[in-house]
Amino acid sequence: MMDPPWQLATANPTRGVSLGYSQLTDQSIADLPIPKLQKNGFLFVWVINAKYQWTLEQFKKWGYEFVDEIVWVKVTNSRRLAKSHGFYLQHAKEVCLVGRRGEKPPGMSDKAVGSDIIFAPRRGQSQKPTEIYELIEEMVPGGKYLEIFARKNNLRDYWVSVGNE
Repeated sequence: MMDPPWQLATANPTRGVSLGYSQLTDQSIADLPIPKLQKNGFLFVWVINAKYQWTLEQFKKWGYEFVDEIVWVKVTNSRRLAKSHGFYLQHAKEVCLVGRRGEKPPGMSDKAVGSDIIFAPRRGQSQKPTEIYELIEEMVPGGKYLEIFARKNNLRDYWVSVGNE
C-alpha cells in the first residue's frame, strides 16, 4: 500500500492547507521500483482526484491490472461527514485504487471480503483508517505487508513501513 506525497499542480496548490511533508513529482513516483517488490499480489494506492487517471496508467506500466477501488468516507465523531478542502467541491472522502499483478497471492480467499466503502473518522494528517489495514490482512491472511510512504501515525504490527518518518 502506498500514499504518495503527490505534487499539487495549481497556481495556489495548497490553498491555505499546510501539508507538513515534501512532495514528489509524478516522474519520481513512476521511477519507484514497484515491479521488483512482488510477482503476485496487490497494490493499493491512495489517490487525489488529479492523479486518478495517472495512477491507472501507472498501474499498467508497473504490470498491474486495475481491479477495484476503496472509498474512505471521512466522518466526525458524531458520524457527520468530515468535509475538508477540495478544488471544486469540499472533499469528505479519499479513494484507494487496487491493482493486481500475477496470480492471486498464497492464502488469499476465493470469496470477496470486506466492503469497498470504509466509514471512519478523520484523524491526523495522512493518517489512514485502521480498517484499510484490516481489510488487506483479511484479503490475504498471513501475507507479507508493505507500506510505502508510511508515517509514524500509520505504523502497524506485521507490516514493513518505509517512509521519511
